[in-house]
Amino acid sequence: MSAIVSGDGTQAAIDPALEILRRVYGHDAFRGPQAAIIDHVVKGGDALVLMPTGGGKSVCYQIPALLRDGVAIIVSPLIALMQDQVAALQQMGVAAECLNSALSLDEMRVIENRMRQGKLKLLYVAPERLLTPFFLNLLRQVRIALFAIDEAHCVSQWGHDFRPEYIQLSALHEQFPAVPRIALTATADRETRAEIRERLALEDAEVYLTSFDRPNIRYRVVERNDAKKQLLALIEGEQKGEAGIVYCQSRKRVDEVAAWLSARGIPALPYHAGMDQAQRARNQHRFLNEDGIVMVATIAFGMGIDKPDVRFVAHLDLPSSIEAYYQETGRAGRDGAPAEAWLAFGLQDVVLLRRRIEESDLTEQRKVVSRRKLDALLAFCEATDCRRMALLRYLGEDSQPCGNCDICLEPGETWDATLPAQKLLSACWRTGQRFGVAHVIDVLKGNATEKVTRFGHDQLPVFGLGSELDVQGWKSLARQLLSLGYLFVQNDEFNTLGVAEQARPLLKGETQLMLRRPTVSLGRRDRRRKDPLLAASLGDVDAKLFEALRARRRDLASAQKVPPYVIFHDATLREIAQRRPQDLDAFLAIPGIGERKLKRYGADFLEVLAAYR
Repeated sequence: MSAIVSGDGTQAAIDPALEILRRVYGHDAFRGPQAAIIDHVVKGGDALVLMPTGGGKSVCYQIPALLRDGVAIIVSPLIALMQDQVAALQQMGVAAECLNSALSLDEMRVIENRMRQGKLKLLYVAPERLLTPFFLNLLRQVRIALFAIDEAHCVSQWGHDFRPEYIQLSALHEQFPAVPRIALTATADRETRAEIRERLALEDAEVYLTSFDRPNIRYRVVERNDAKKQLLALIEGEQKGEAGIVYCQSRKRVDEVAAWLSARGIPALPYHAGMDQAQRARNQHRFLNEDGIVMVATIAFGMGIDKPDVRFVAHLDLPSSIEAYYQETGRAGRDGAPAEAWLAFGLQDVVLLRRRIEESDLTEQRKVVSRRKLDALLAFCEATDCRRMALLRYLGEDSQPCGNCDICLEPGETWDATLPAQKLLSACWRTGQRFGVAHVIDVLKGNATEKVTRFGHDQLPVFGLGSELDVQGWKSLARQLLSLGYLFVQNDEFNTLGVAEQARPLLKGETQLMLRRPTVSLGRRDRRRKDPLLAASLGDVDAKLFEALRARRRDLASAQKVPPYVIFHDATLREIAQRRPQDLDAFLAIPGIGERKLKRYGADFLEVLAAYR
């Protein structure tokens, strides 16, 4: 088994790669291990690459594709992902295409013929199409530069986004043993990484593991009180006018939240599998091509979206695991500018997800893994120290307090919850572990409801002993005890609470329980004015000039029917606005502007600059 590689690698084959990086992509230097990965694959080696979203994974197979003879076959799970990547490559003058169900038969035949004629350098294809006898026969007629398997975590049955068809991709190694393969993902814990290597027959591949940290993303977790109002405070305050994604678990909730936001002047659109396909496509097109759109969606949306200027990702329901949360929040801030990952959760989330696991058809082994993954996510939500440390720790990485999460920025108050927790656990026990949280709280608060008196619970020693917390406080404590494993949800239709064995030392007073007081509301602060990270990213930029550059980019993109960001990212436009190049040659010094884009767009943006001199 090969060692994990994290350095810069050797110099061989790097100079031509660097020349392509500068000429085609408009960047002067590789990041992290990109150079080593490219060198290894160009020489014919297999690789497993683990990089965070926005870390530059695509360059690791695109540049080897341009340096090696033949066509590179890129396995991609979603049409939107293929289309975005191909549009961006074509803007840079690279011969790239994709084959998917959105094309007509005639269009597919034209692409297949270009491939046979050696006129393509990269072809994106879904795994289902790749493994058909027709396509495998087509591959035998051409020279293949490499296979790239994107979103490789889809191969893992332990992962959050398992795709059965990915398992069959080991056939590539069996049928084309001389062709190098590179598998890439941004989301994989140790267990998932091991399964990727085994299922794709990459046991001998070099593993390139970089930090999973996304320092530009601010992680914030709040206790759900009035979810829609809390979300509106985020959007109208810190994220006013910005593009964002709001994730909900159900289609009904997606429709409700999108309509509610729209009624309050927010340009919000729904997206879920229950919608008409044409409407989904229209909504996605608007999200990609217009500024400031908020997409309210189920988790099916976003995996294939390369939109770089998503400024926030909000979860109104708890994701299923840390991997899912990391993948979904990773759709924010791909351009490296500050972004927000905001999550609101409550007691019902914990109850629902635990019940969903127990009532599923999973094997007991899979249930054990699912429980462990949920426990890790809940520990992240209930953390009393830096959230980024908890997140990275789960992904196998040690770190220091980040200074850019809610706990680091607003440490809040921890409190000794030992006695209230003992009261709540005792109330659950003394009522026979046969009631839900609302009834248990009634007993603690001394509410002599019909149900409480009928069962004689007004005679219990714990009746009325809960005056130190209000109802919301007791619900918060119940959620935390569930998250920490002191309580569990009985497998019945009433969501009754049971006392776990691990609560015994706490009940006996042998251990202390310190908790962080929950955060409910967001302060309405002017993030642009007060956030030094964002201010640094904006630099000394004339706002009117920047908007004029964006308007020109929007016009150019509209004429070509491509998303604006495939022409230039916002970060590139900020550099143009800041440096104000006086001639075409000066544009080449700006990151993100290669020779092809300079030729196509330089004069347009010089014209905009001339109006602001």
